[in-house]
Amino acid sequence: MRALDWQQIEAELNQYGCAVVPGLLDAGACAALAAQYDDASRFRSKVVMQRHGFGQGEYQYWAHPLPEPVAALRAELYPPLALIANRWHAAMGLDSRFPVAHADFLARCHAAGQTRPTPLLLRYREGDYNCLHQDLYGEHVFPLQLAVLLSRPHEDFTGGEFVLTEQRPRMQSRAEVVPLAQGDALIFPVAQRPVNGTRGSYRVNMRHGVSRLRTGLRHTLGIIFHDAS
Repeated sequence: MRALDWQQIEAELNQYGCAVVPGLLDAGACAALAAQYDDASRFRSKVVMQRHGFGQGEYQYWAHPLPEPVAALRAELYPPLALIANRWHAAMGLDSRFPVAHADFLARCHAAGQTRPTPLLLRYREGDYNCLHQDLYGEHVFPLQLAVLLSRPHEDFTGGEFVLTEQRPRMQSRAEVVPLAQGDALIFPVAQRPVNGTRGSYRVNMRHGVSRLRTGLRHTLGIIFHDAS
């Protein structure tokens, strides 16, 4: 994986609540991952969103072993994100801290009964959307995650914008719509982030979703760093 500007990524996360990494995956890697969607043997479970009130569309969680590009991204992106996560938890007055190695964090999850892998592949067709939500799967939650757009905007699909909302205390919520190109990754909070105020840092709640797909077919890779119970 190419070197990333983590200072810039952290600055954008702190200022906007999200950071775009352009071209994290090339077109070939994107197509290869999207093509796995129809191979049920690669996945541990499938969720049809409308059955659960999550929106409209579907997604599947990969089973072990994870695809090599997914496992590599999870392992390689975790250490610098853990440094940011620890600074965030200190700013928010949260006691928990995260080890440097992802394997050590997964061992903590597994000891608590969170043993199911959470990286997922999402598929949206015309009219599909994803309601605003948070990806919480158990007691142990890593506060950052990422989504990688595998399809080509304006060629494979239209619409389907990534949406973040920030619920600020005693203020109206703020929305962020993030345009992505194929292979771009978006790093964003799972549930909360610190925001600097006049009396120091305070916590804001974050949710994310996807707006209605106007036309076509959209695939997205989701990487969550904690496992599920």
